[in-house]
Amino acid sequence: MYFLVYITRYLDLFQTNSIYNLLFKIAFIGSQGYILYLMTNAYKPTNDPNLDTFRVEYLLGGAAVLAIVWPYKYTVSEIFWAFSIWLESVAILPQLFMLQRTGEAETITTHYLAALGLYRALYIPNWIYRYVAEENHKVDWIAVIAGIIQTVMYSDFFWIYYTKVMKGKKFKLPV
Repeated sequence: MYFLVYITRYLDLFQTNSIYNLLFKIAFIGSQGYILYLMTNAYKPTNDPNLDTFRVEYLLGGAAVLAIVWPYKYTVSEIFWAFSIWLESVAILPQLFMLQRTGEAETITTHYLAALGLYRALYIPNWIYRYVAEENHKVDWIAVIAGIIQTVMYSDFFWIYYTKVMKGKKFKLPV
């Protein structure tokens, strides 16, 4: 889903004036494409379809509805941008659902999930700083609401991560 997030967010890939932005957009899309390739080829035998039963269609549909109902402008690029923001806010749900079903995870998986959650949680102080420090800063309500939703979804995971993994114990959900 992250591949779809970045493809729909960066439709303006070659319309940017910044080489920095261009390179990072290509890196995001390329890394997610490579991860998708690995998941469908090299690591396909590790996927258990009996455990991986999350219906991503609901997430895609919900993000599409929100993007169509509440974009900033009714243009193709704005609707796709809003779709990418809403989808990113819930894209981790299948992994969290898998954790709930199995009850435990490998250390590398928990660190990866913690890094993704921390990345999103750090947006919140950035938004506050920009609102206070920048004159005439306009709040991006779609990003703020989606970011809060995503951070709240991680809260239970963060607590278990802190009480277990950060103290040297194995990540295991309480029974």
